[in-house]
Amino acid sequence: MSISISQRLRIAERASFRCEYCRLHQDNAVKRHEPDHITPRKHGGGDSDDNLAWACFHCNRSKGSEVGALDSETGQLVPIFNPRRQTWVEHFVLDGANIRPLTAVGRVTVLVLQLNRPGRVELREVLRQAGLYS
Repeated sequence: MSISISQRLRIAERASFRCEYCRLHQDNAVKRHEPDHITPRKHGGGDSDDNLAWACFHCNRSKGSEVGALDSETGQLVPIFNPRRQTWVEHFVLDGANIRPLTAVGRVTVLVLQLNRPGRVELREVLRQAGLYS
């Protein structure tokens, strides 16, 4: 089953056209945002709205079919942030233009999605200073 244009629009509108992982607005991205399968199809995830997040190109490509990673502090396998089941502010806080993890879920998400890679932080800082990112 493919994701229809109307479903893509629903997912984008639900997210206010912001990436649900890094919060970059679609208007400020070089490449168009797209639906991300929170639980990838290869792990049994489907195309329902409840399994889709609006994601920027970088977050979606970095996440790929990953569902979790080993937490650097505990050594435990921890799932990646799920925007349908979890609240962003419970797991992350903005520290300037850096996305600082607050939990194990936050740590593995920052790691897997490469949220604080230098180019991404630089873009967020430019947008933050222009009042376009918060």
